[in-house]
Amino acid sequence: MQRRDFFKTTALMAVSAALPACKGAVQGGASDSLEMDWRPYTGQLKYTFTIATYSRTFTPLVLVRLRWREFTGYGEASMPQYLGESTGSVTAFLARVASEVLPRFKDPFLTEAILTEVDALSERDTAAKAAVDIALHDLLGKIMGRPWWQIWGYDAANTPCTSYTIGYDDSDDVVNEKIEEASWTKVVKVKLGMGEEKDKRMINLIRAKLDTVICVDANQGWKTREEALEMIYWLAERNVSFIEQPMAKEKLDDAAWITERSPLPVIADEACQRLADIPRLKGAYDGINIKLMKCTGMREAHRMAEMARGLGMEVMLGCMTETSVAVSAAAQLSPVARWADLDGNILLSNDCFSGMILTDGKITLNDKPGIGVEPAKPFEEL
Repeated sequence: MQRRDFFKTTALMAVSAALPACKGAVQGGASDSLEMDWRPYTGQLKYTFTIATYSRTFTPLVLVRLRWREFTGYGEASMPQYLGESTGSVTAFLARVASEVLPRFKDPFLTEAILTEVDALSERDTAAKAAVDIALHDLLGKIMGRPWWQIWGYDAANTPCTSYTIGYDDSDDVVNEKIEEASWTKVVKVKLGMGEEKDKRMINLIRAKLDTVICVDANQGWKTREEALEMIYWLAERNVSFIEQPMAKEKLDDAAWITERSPLPVIADEACQRLADIPRLKGAYDGINIKLMKCTGMREAHRMAEMARGLGMEVMLGCMTETSVAVSAAAQLSPVARWADLDGNILLSNDCFSGMILTDGKITLNDKPGIGVEPAKPFEEL
């Protein structure tokens, strides 16, 4: 064997050895069909969840199961009311995916083609799309025998601590009960935007009990940029780490004005839905909050994180009130995030999966393939 051929063969062998093993060829007959089913589920919140614009005690969810050969992937759609989706709209969308898209594919590794066609079915339905995306990623990870944080080449030791959310409440007793439940965490996230007096009351109640780092989400609640900046300076004196969405998402010039003068980082949430939003936010915000339910799932979330980092913007990972399925899926990206708000599963009283766990508040990723989740009981019984 010539020297050049020897090195070529050796390199190919090394690459092959590094790839996870898959059982059998990907292409095949009818038994290789991608089969999907789903179940509506109601996520019951431990406490009434109040932000600047509404309150709720539960979140409608749809759990998805995607099967190929002996492998099964799980996904989830979470529908807080501001997304404009419902159990009916999600199940209708999933029915279209099952009848119009999946029958055309025998190879689950054609991720780009599959998810591009799913995205093209409608202009919105981002939570429904995320359910398919998460299930497909979970399925592929299980076929490859690797978790997604490892497939993406991330270091699981670099995960941040998650914040634990305390929503607004008029009752001091209820707020103090929430504060007591949050005593384990290293970062508390507080929902503000209710007006100066109410906002300061919430922070003062927390500071009377905890010296934990606080991050603040105004949920577009502050009305003027001067009001917002004044509040930010007041919050900076009380060990607040950053501010999320201080004003309405349409007010990009005001956001830029605030960000330029703010002593704290300012992060876009409602202003940043999908990948295409990021370039126009550069300079108006210091970073973006990526949520799978807003951006259609893991594929686009990964692209968003890479683009933001390339533009010198901070990355935050957020969630809705979700089970461990969607939270664990988002957590696969957490090693490249500066901040994380992945507490949706622990805000529920009826999480029906196990997955990513917290160790002293720090996101701890497991070595299970895919997104690393297991159902509490058979899918048909959830």
